[in-house]
Amino acid sequence: MLANSWLVLLFPLLGFLITGIGYKRLSASFCGVFASLMVFASFLYSLILFIGFKNGDSVASIVNFADWINSEKLNISFGFMIDPLSLTMMMIITGVGFLIHVFSIGYMHNDLRVNTYFSQLNLFTFSMLLLVMSSNYLLMFVGWEGVGLCSYLLIGFWYREKAFNNAARKAFIINRIGDLGFIIGLIAMFTCFHSLDFTSVFTQTLKFESGNTIITFITLMLFLGAIGKSAQIPLFTWLPDAMAGPTPVSALIHAATMVTAGVYLIARSSALFILSPVTMNLILIVGIATTLLAAFIALMQNDIKKVLAYSTISQLGYMFVALGLSAFTSSVFHLTTHAFFKALLFLAAGSVIHAYKGEQDIRKMGGIRKTLPLTYIVFFTGVLAISGIPPFSGFFSKDEILSAAYQSNIFIWLLLVIGAMLTCFYMFRLLFLVFHGSNRGDTLDIPKQKKVMTIPLVMLAILSFAGGFLNIPELFGGNFNFTNFLKSSVYGNFFKNEQLHSDQTEIILLLTVLSLSCITIYFAYHKYIIKHIIPEPDSVQRKLIPNVIYRKFYVDELYYSIIIKPYNWIADKMLPAIEKHFIDFVVNSIGVVTMAVGNRLRLIQTGNIGFYMFIMVAAIITFIAAIVWF
Repeated sequence: MLANSWLVLLFPLLGFLITGIGYKRLSASFCGVFASLMVFASFLYSLILFIGFKNGDSVASIVNFADWINSEKLNISFGFMIDPLSLTMMMIITGVGFLIHVFSIGYMHNDLRVNTYFSQLNLFTFSMLLLVMSSNYLLMFVGWEGVGLCSYLLIGFWYREKAFNNAARKAFIINRIGDLGFIIGLIAMFTCFHSLDFTSVFTQTLKFESGNTIITFITLMLFLGAIGKSAQIPLFTWLPDAMAGPTPVSALIHAATMVTAGVYLIARSSALFILSPVTMNLILIVGIATTLLAAFIALMQNDIKKVLAYSTISQLGYMFVALGLSAFTSSVFHLTTHAFFKALLFLAAGSVIHAYKGEQDIRKMGGIRKTLPLTYIVFFTGVLAISGIPPFSGFFSKDEILSAAYQSNIFIWLLLVIGAMLTCFYMFRLLFLVFHGSNRGDTLDIPKQKKVMTIPLVMLAILSFAGGFLNIPELFGGNFNFTNFLKSSVYGNFFKNEQLHSDQTEIILLLTVLSLSCITIYFAYHKYIIKHIIPEPDSVQRKLIPNVIYRKFYVDELYYSIIIKPYNWIADKMLPAIEKHFIDFVVNSIGVVTMAVGNRLRLIQTGNIGFYMFIMVAAIITFIAAIVWF
């Protein structure tokens, strides 16, 4: 069964090739259905592998298909690591990805380039699967770069808009910073371990002591790569701008694929990271800072997709906090539940935007709870899940992270609780402003909702509700099924199949967080439902702190001032001095010299055979003399 694991990759690759090559000849409906079926086939085979693991029919193993690079010092195979961690990611990517593909059939049916869209969507899925299935870091990096390329293409899919092109370019360039760190980490890793295979590297880590300098350097560089892909401070500014792409693309990037790559990289490399307390503490600090910064920014955003974008950044911060606390399975569990409810929220937001003819400003919405009842129900489900309200999925995954934080340091727990309260407020603010009150926008265009769009929403809503039951803690009669499934794939996990605190302490923590969340929800209800407060366009500009938050703490402006502006100034100054007077001079001089030499050499082409024979013999004698001499 494992020997055919390449089929998981083959199906979306075929979808990309067929829809890509025949995009001018194939119908839009065929490309949408075919691309979706390819991802569904990949999901089915991933499910078969998953069931085999759960039933004990298979064990974690490396499946090598061919030698890729074979030299004296570097041997890299084209192979896959099939274990609980990779299987979990494969199920998320193909399962949630399939639902997004199906939703896209209805959402993008009028687009002129819909065939190209589905081709790129399949390539995105293939690249992400290659990333999580690889058995070595170099092959993982190929998938890593493939995801970056596809994100660039899909974010700038509507390329006629300059702003969308700028957003795609911004995502591509910022991710190159993280990728540079990844490359440096791989070079250092090969220098240290003489291998890039997971099994070889992880086995050799047993020889190193905690705090080793080279291990710290390697993990810091890998962490830089993770920061870029998973949009953590300071490389997070690309993700909100990535909303320029079609809404299903936003769902795919934010939920099932690209942004989870950094979390996966650290979880996969846990054997390395637990040997570096410095890196682990840095991951923890960056995760906390990102959680709070993004949550504060989301409070003041009025674009429905921007609110969800900063929500993604904040939730990724939670995952990084769990990683920094060595609670690797808790991080992956929250990644899983987040894939369900964040995909749901983005696709439901897409339905709202579709109804408002492309409008995304929540100040121009409202009162569509009865107009779009199904969209309201599923969106409400997603809001409850991300807010951590029991028994929805986010409750269980957030509780694990909060428990690990409390066990480590109560101050960290308090900061994460503040982040949870902010999440409740901005998500219910979004719900109330979009669906409650009266309509403040133009006349709605409510087409009959197609089943191809509603079925994925319902499926994701079910997963957002029931997904948390994958890992029920002992307090509620469970036995950490998800943790036990994953524990063989990570090293030094915080949870060791046991309760972190007593049941009484756990109950007190749960009630405390739940009570604070309910109070926060009521505060949002009082402000936006009872008092009917609607954010005014210029209201925040009159107040210092709200204006700073609304302007996203001026991070983009800061980057422009200290990086982009000086770079442009240097480029302008260097243009005449270097480009024109040096580079152009050198290039033009080579052309002039070549022409001059050619004009001289062509004179020897006389057509005299005797002269040619003389030149040939002279050349041979010169060549032999040179060999003898040297």
